[in-house]
Amino acid sequence: QVQLVESGGGLVQAGDSLRLSCAASGGTFSYYALGWFRQAPGKEREFVAAISRGGGNSDYADSVRGRFAVSRDNDKKTVYLQMNNLKPEDTAVYSCAARRAILTAPMTRAQDDFPYWGQGTQVTVSS
Repeated sequence: QVQLVESGGGLVQAGDSLRLSCAASGGTFSYYALGWFRQAPGKEREFVAAISRGGGNSDYADSVRGRFAVSRDNDKKTVYLQMNNLKPEDTAVYSCAARRAILTAPMTRAQDDFPYWGQGTQVTVSS
């Protein structure tokens, strides 16, 4: 069973960049597909980005495509979310999530497909 710990959140201004990290322990990291989700105050948690086991496939929510980039380092057991040109509407708690997947598994945005979650890291973007 994998455990996930996010870091890298903070308070930034609109237009700034941040890189979130999610470090995994336990389990075999390369067996897991990973996702990033966020929850803004008073809103439902929503999908942000996902990456396949090997890192060759990724998926993004329309609201972040072109500004955010997800990547992973299987040797370091870490998944990253590079966030550029941040906007106030990106303010949220960002969480990473993992699911065991076969190599050919299709990408998914469904939160229920991810059984393992980190505690989240706060990102606040001021205007």
